[in-house]
Amino acid sequence: MEKERASEKDILLKMQVECSNFCLRFQSIPEKQGENLKEVLSEALALVTDYGQLPVTEWNESHVKSWLTSIGIKEVYVEKLYEEEVTGPTLRTLDEPFLKGIGMKGAQIHLLMSERKKLGDLNTRPDFAQAVQDNVNMLNKKKTKTAGGNTKDKQPDLLTEERKGVAVEPQCTQFNVKPVSLQHGASKQQQSGMKNISTFSKTESIMNTDDPGESLRWTKCRPFNSDDINFKYVKNTVLPPETGVLNLITPCHEYKSLTTAASLDRTRLQTKFACEVMKFGSACMNIRTNGTIHFGVKDRVENKCWEQGQIVGIPITDRDVYVDALDYIERCFEPYVQEAARLCIHPPVFIEVISKDNQERLFVVEVDIEPISSIVKDKIFQVRLPKFNEERNKVNIEKQLVIYQRVGANSEPVKNEDLVTFIQNLQDRDARREKAELSNNEHLIDDPQNLGRKLSVLLTNGKSYMNDSLWYILVTNKCTEDDLKSINFLMHMNIFCVFDFDEDSNISGLYSKYKECHATSSHFLQNYSNDSRMSTTELQKHLCLFVKKSWIFCNGRSDFLGNEKPCDENTWIRTKKRFLKKAVSFICEELLPRGSFLVLFLLLSPVEKPIVDTFHEFYSEMNGMDFIMCLAESRENYEKWANLAQASCSTEILEQRSIVGMKLSHVDATVQSMLPSTTHCRHLPVSTKGLCALSALEEEKMYSLEILCADQCDDIKLDHLDKEEIKVIDETFYRGKKVSWKNFWLADKRLCGELIEREACKEVLKLLNDFLFGNRFKYSVAKLKVFHHPGSGGSTIARQVLWRQRKDLRCAVIKGTYPVATVCQHATDFRHYDEKDFRTSLPVLLLMEDYDEEYLDELYYSLADTMGPNKRHPSRPSFILLCCKRSNAPDKLCRNSPQDTVAVTHRLTEQEKNLFRTKLENFENQTEFKLEYILTFVLMSNEFDTTYVREFVEHLLKDIDSSSRETSLMRYVALLNFYVHNSYISLSHCEVFLGLGAYQERIIREYDFISHLSEQARLIFIELRETTTYISSIQIIHHLVAKEILDQLSGDRSQSEIATYLLQEKALLNHRFGREEFIKFIRDLFIRRDKKSRGDNVDSLFSPFIEHVCRTESPEKAIGVLKYAYECLGKDAFFAQQLARLHYVYDKYEDAKYWAEIAKSHLPNDSYILDTEGQVYRRWFSFMVDNRKDEDIPEDIIEMIEIALKAMKCFRSAQQAAKSEQDSMNNSGYFGEVEVGCRLLKLLSSLEVFPKNARGEYPELVQYLLTDYIPDDIQKPWGKLHSRLKGLHKNIYNALDWISEDLSYFQTDKNQKDDEDGREEQVNNPRVWLKRQCKVYAKFFSSDELTEENGARSKTQLIKNMNIYKHGGGNVTTILSLLSDSNSKKPVQNLEKIISFYAEDPQKDNLEDADLINYILCHITLACLSPGSSRILDLRILRELSKRFFKRKRPFPASAHFLLTLLYWPDGGLDKDSNAVKDDILKSAIHTLKNLHDIKIKNVAPRKKRIYTHFFLGTGYGLRKIVPKTNIDKLMSGSLDERRKMWHNGDVWKTGKVHEVLKRVDGWTEDGRVFAMGHAGQIPILPLHFDSVPPGNENVTFYLGFSFLGLVAYHIQIKT
Repeated sequence: MEKERASEKDILLKMQVECSNFCLRFQSIPEKQGENLKEVLSEALALVTDYGQLPVTEWNESHVKSWLTSIGIKEVYVEKLYEEEVTGPTLRTLDEPFLKGIGMKGAQIHLLMSERKKLGDLNTRPDFAQAVQDNVNMLNKKKTKTAGGNTKDKQPDLLTEERKGVAVEPQCTQFNVKPVSLQHGASKQQQSGMKNISTFSKTESIMNTDDPGESLRWTKCRPFNSDDINFKYVKNTVLPPETGVLNLITPCHEYKSLTTAASLDRTRLQTKFACEVMKFGSACMNIRTNGTIHFGVKDRVENKCWEQGQIVGIPITDRDVYVDALDYIERCFEPYVQEAARLCIHPPVFIEVISKDNQERLFVVEVDIEPISSIVKDKIFQVRLPKFNEERNKVNIEKQLVIYQRVGANSEPVKNEDLVTFIQNLQDRDARREKAELSNNEHLIDDPQNLGRKLSVLLTNGKSYMNDSLWYILVTNKCTEDDLKSINFLMHMNIFCVFDFDEDSNISGLYSKYKECHATSSHFLQNYSNDSRMSTTELQKHLCLFVKKSWIFCNGRSDFLGNEKPCDENTWIRTKKRFLKKAVSFICEELLPRGSFLVLFLLLSPVEKPIVDTFHEFYSEMNGMDFIMCLAESRENYEKWANLAQASCSTEILEQRSIVGMKLSHVDATVQSMLPSTTHCRHLPVSTKGLCALSALEEEKMYSLEILCADQCDDIKLDHLDKEEIKVIDETFYRGKKVSWKNFWLADKRLCGELIEREACKEVLKLLNDFLFGNRFKYSVAKLKVFHHPGSGGSTIARQVLWRQRKDLRCAVIKGTYPVATVCQHATDFRHYDEKDFRTSLPVLLLMEDYDEEYLDELYYSLADTMGPNKRHPSRPSFILLCCKRSNAPDKLCRNSPQDTVAVTHRLTEQEKNLFRTKLENFENQTEFKLEYILTFVLMSNEFDTTYVREFVEHLLKDIDSSSRETSLMRYVALLNFYVHNSYISLSHCEVFLGLGAYQERIIREYDFISHLSEQARLIFIELRETTTYISSIQIIHHLVAKEILDQLSGDRSQSEIATYLLQEKALLNHRFGREEFIKFIRDLFIRRDKKSRGDNVDSLFSPFIEHVCRTESPEKAIGVLKYAYECLGKDAFFAQQLARLHYVYDKYEDAKYWAEIAKSHLPNDSYILDTEGQVYRRWFSFMVDNRKDEDIPEDIIEMIEIALKAMKCFRSAQQAAKSEQDSMNNSGYFGEVEVGCRLLKLLSSLEVFPKNARGEYPELVQYLLTDYIPDDIQKPWGKLHSRLKGLHKNIYNALDWISEDLSYFQTDKNQKDDEDGREEQVNNPRVWLKRQCKVYAKFFSSDELTEENGARSKTQLIKNMNIYKHGGGNVTTILSLLSDSNSKKPVQNLEKIISFYAEDPQKDNLEDADLINYILCHITLACLSPGSSRILDLRILRELSKRFFKRKRPFPASAHFLLTLLYWPDGGLDKDSNAVKDDILKSAIHTLKNLHDIKIKNVAPRKKRIYTHFFLGTGYGLRKIVPKTNIDKLMSGSLDERRKMWHNGDVWKTGKVHEVLKRVDGWTEDGRVFAMGHAGQIPILPLHFDSVPPGNENVTFYLGFSFLGLVAYHIQIKT
């Protein structure tokens, strides 16, 4: 890049030297050659003007043709490009494939590309063109004087100018502004060569003397004879150098600062002002030239720290001082010319000098001299100048009359010896003046500009039509009723937001019309200020950006009821301007990268300062005008805006970027003709087999869905799609880019090759037809899953299915990141849109890609719940979720659920191989085609064979520069793409990293980023565009290619080193655009673990990257890079957490403890981090116990116990923190405490101080833990431990009890047969884990020996409880787990044994609440397993025992109320009579269960914790009517997954044996609610599947289930 810049400077230097030499040579040209030279110069001027005064974006085909010829491109290619209508904007986007397409050879392409880079913005420099023009004018002057026959006439001019030091280069003052500074790396020789070379350029600037850090820029003079009050000057800008006589009509200019005089008194100031005006005016009138004298502008004879022409302004309090000063005309001129002088010397014009600080109001005072021929004819203007005599303190008028003339840029008196000649030439000067005026009048009418083409170029950034690649930000003011008729073009532009300064916009302005066509959200400027410190993503969502059009009322709303009213300019500046700055900064710095949007100022009414302030803010944030334009029908409105805007930008550049004077109706028609598609409505299929129109407004309201219409893409204008563009679209897809609807449309239109349809697509369509037309499916929502190997075409298949179904079903793709409730609402609205009967609406096919399982489940049930009340018949689903997800084992997932799953792998069938082979041959037959253009397709044709991929990458990376920035970028992208699924790097990140300077001043991103890459990088990178923001990014074509690139580019660098280098790239980490996404990918690289539920092969302990480093390098390297990531990424608590885990996995417990404490210091109330701290101590404790030796000293034992107790304390802290977390249910703290506690009991039991007796019991240990007894040996050594160890029993008991209740509520959804993954039992099968831990716990707290010794002592009952625990009767879950024990006899024996531990008459025994619950539940469970057991109590006795839970007004656990629902459901044998009390008990229990469930579930989505039904109502009486769910499972055949599927689909109710076992309950529905008759009145029943509830009021029957949520209804059927 530095070489490129140096090259540009070399060219610039050469041009400047040549320009200067040209001007010097011009002075010595003999006059006789003048005429020929004039012709040559005129031609040169025309040529230079083409390249010099027009920006490339305004070049036409001829300009481009001339430039191509000048750089040496062969004529045959120049003509071809001319025929292709290559304009300036097109020239900037030409790429190699296009040039090859027209037959251009490689060397010529290289030349063109190289010269285009060098071209840069040099063509915008006016230096050379201005120099040539000035010299042409001088030649005219010389010729005129020669024709007069007096060669002496020219001598005073030249001599005078030589004395002034300007004769040598009279017009080269244009170049005397600023020495060209050297760019980085310029040599001293270059500096020397440039020492005396200066340039006057729009794009270069000079130093601001007020602020050395700020550069000055050039500006234009006020148009001659104009008193436009809107015209302004900008302080410290520089006017063109003072000039002499040009063509008499073009005014000459003279500058006076008047800085000192402006502070004088009135008389002195008027004298000085009048003296300069009279002198300049008489000189101009005598020469018959127009002129303007400027006061408040530095001239060249003043202090050298100022630049000539620099505008400084003067303070003016009384304008009359300057106006009255012209009264000196009558005192200075002869009476016969006084009237003429009055007419020619115009009154002063006061032009305000503006600056950004606006600290002082300053003006430039200008006086125009216009010697109209009819007024000055035959007159000579002699003048006596006024001078102030300080000694006499009065004004003196010179006595001698003097004739002044313009000599160069000065007003000089005519010398006596030249006086006669001067007077003799008077008639000649009059004749020239008259001729000049006539000639000027003939050219007053300008030819109209081609504003239509200019509008097209500015709006589309040089393209021939508009598309969605560019966002538009609209800034506008008050809109009239007539304007509203011509703003339809705005409805079709891709508008991001609108800054609206019309307070009535919502009533009668632009907003009132726009919101009729588009979904909008209205805001005020302060809404963008982000005072609550939200992240960029959070604020973006909060403002609904990229979702709805954001309409920002910049000056309040007149109809708004809140406190946001319109205000005047001064109040706005004081109260709202700061919010404007924040809003513009947020948009430009954090939302939209430069080059992705264009700011359009639409001036519809007179301009006020706030809208100009908006321009200043955008100009500053965007570093120039490259992506700003203005549109104004009224020239007056534009000029006021431009004059104020020039404080930031020169009026010339503003003019270039503005469309002025074009009628708004013409703009409307022109822009609409540029649209890529017609504007007719899109259409959706309807249930009556017709179509309905889908308006843009309604479609935008369903923003979470990408809707596929029946006539998708049919509105595309084919004339806007040339063959090259179609070819690019086709090849881009086969390179690996996601398929678009346009690909399918082009294939259907046979405008490109047909898309290959894989066999899996047919399988998906077949399953879909089964759902729609088969008899198997009876629910309102169906799931159809497609699991695919990455890069195997799964996403294409899913979209092919949607494309095929778009005319028969309503199809849409679910966009990511939106809440389930939003998607559910939009999907429902989509189904019901424009349908007469919602119950017969067409099914909706919704595609979900790379979804989260929990999100899918929640959406599934939300849709089912939404559709339940509206479902009339279950003949076909209302919604079909087509779930497309990558997986490394799609075949396995398909085998697990073949009825609704399709697998897509890299393996091709023979038929598919033939299709791929044929397609490949078609590509190879194309001219100039390379297989590299469609690499992904080629790799897929080879089934992603690892050897093929490796050889391909080896060939690709041959001779690559491993040290280049581009190669580093390839490494980083490969690292992310391989380890982080769906990762990418935004183009703006890449540009900053590669130093392309897309965000530096004046350098715009009007190029194809990919074209700047090497051939290797171009082949492996694929450019992506985000579907919502349209922001571009890159990734590697396939993750297997990324893996090979990572392996082969690593060289002697390890992957941990590559990751470290990536973390050191501050340009990437700190770049603001897309930073949150990029940082998220970096975080995922280090801490996101693999999970099978997400389609990964394994459930990993750490991120795949960290595990790779541990495995192939060393754990120390993994720890090192993770530590570095912690430091670089803001000391994230979760990185510290991972470091703690990584250390304890490798037995580095002191370090693990340190990092756990660090994590806790960041997030002290996070239950997961507190749990990690507990795990550190748990693993430490286990490590010490596992490595314990017989010779361990007592201190070692104490340390082990201390660590175990610390672990339990940490786990209890995690439990407390989890209770306050409303969005999650973290139960790991309870499991951790139980595991450590039981392990600690084992350790204690192994100590000599607690010996084992003959029965294998530990009476000494039990006595120590449960009583005040302390063995003497440990009395003192364990002094700090006793109290904590004696609380061990209670702590473990509480944790087990909590786990038991939690497991009683919810389904675990774990595959109990699939244990090969080696996960912990508590995760894989928590009920088995709980049962085992209860036995361990009971083992160390039960002792028959102590029971016999203590008799009636207080601890006897506790020990008995431990015996109950040991046999599985200690809590609800372990009792219920006996129902699923495969050994039919052992559970019965255990239950009878448990019951025997209780008193024969429990009512007299006064059991504790928990004991009573367990006691009753043991009887119910025993009745299910062995109905004939003699131990079972009668239902009536159990009801009597359970009344305690209803009568006593104190809280009871959920299990108590669960038992009441079981016991008090009406029994056919006992409950013959009506009994309101029993209904009250039942209703109270149901109500309490619901409340406890809501408390338990917190804000966690119910679908994430699905309720578990323990029992069903059977056909018997008493306890025999209670049927456990496990009994139903035994009646079904198949694997666990298949049985679970039967429950899910409702197929379980088709099993005949189930009908024999269960009893159907009669009930009824009311508005979606289900009721059944209780003992005396109605009892509410919760329908487990809302979509099974018939609409309206119906008599129904159903199966009744008993759960911890209450009574639930299954298989609801209308009673016939």
